[in-house]
Amino acid sequence: MITNDTPSSSAPTMTTLAASAPVSSGSSGGRRWDSLIVRVIIYALLLAGVAVVMIPFLWMISTSLKNASDLFVFPPEWIPNPIQWNNYPDAWNALPFDRFLLNTLFTTILAMFAEIVSAAIVAYGFARFRFPGRDVLFIILLSTMMLPGILTLIPKFIMWRELGRIDTFTPLTVGAWFAWGPSFIFLLRQFFMTIPREIEEAATIDGANVVQTFSQIMLPLVKPALLAIAVLSFQGNWNNFEGALIYLNTLEKYPMVLGLQFFGASLSREAPQWHLMMAMATMMAAPILLLFFFAQRYFIEGLTVGAVKG
Repeated sequence: MITNDTPSSSAPTMTTLAASAPVSSGSSGGRRWDSLIVRVIIYALLLAGVAVVMIPFLWMISTSLKNASDLFVFPPEWIPNPIQWNNYPDAWNALPFDRFLLNTLFTTILAMFAEIVSAAIVAYGFARFRFPGRDVLFIILLSTMMLPGILTLIPKFIMWRELGRIDTFTPLTVGAWFAWGPSFIFLLRQFFMTIPREIEEAATIDGANVVQTFSQIMLPLVKPALLAIAVLSFQGNWNNFEGALIYLNTLEKYPMVLGLQFFGASLSREAPQWHLMMAMATMMAAPILLLFFFAQRYFIEGLTVGAVKG
């Protein structure tokens, strides 16, 4: 009689016994401790980074609210006593900062709008249209990001001087209409490439032309990227010290950033009034901080969503 030596399905096997064996609590506890240690290290590094960034900012605010006699006391006082709120109006009224603010808003908003529009048009062309030399032109465009700005400083100054636009807002605004931000073009191109072409084909079937498809369909789909570019452009143009210093000569045309430098130089002729300088620096930084605070969700989304092609 021939018998089958294969174990029956009801008999426990070595795999079943191994799977039913209890897991050692020691290894699980060790993994939990390792995970906890890694988490503590990460949070410690994050807190150290926050301290490096926040301590100078908090010291600037603290100094802006002190008396001149309390600036160099030791040990330093983080909370002024008493708080000098009048430092802010005193600093603001020392120079025509009302005019400086209007100049800054004019150049910043106009240049920001020009950068967004021009970058969107160029990026859409690189992402959706096929023409000879497209890839080569895009590589050349990206290669300009590696050029230091100092190399183009003199040629641009000569060009605007020959056009008679020195001491005007033209060099600070008109150049933005010629897509002077290759990083913005690259970001928007990546976003446009993630959008299925079927959407444009459906719009074409419905009778939409290229301009309508671009403005009414494609731009709303890349809204996160446009908002991210708007934040970065606003910050760059708000703090554009180099351009204002080179092209503007009249005090009434100064933006805030150049007025702040002129304000510090005028205060330093007698004795540095650091409390007033810190008050103006705080007011100069406040719009950027508020913009990042309210737009941080859209800003992060705009920088990350287009990085993954679906």
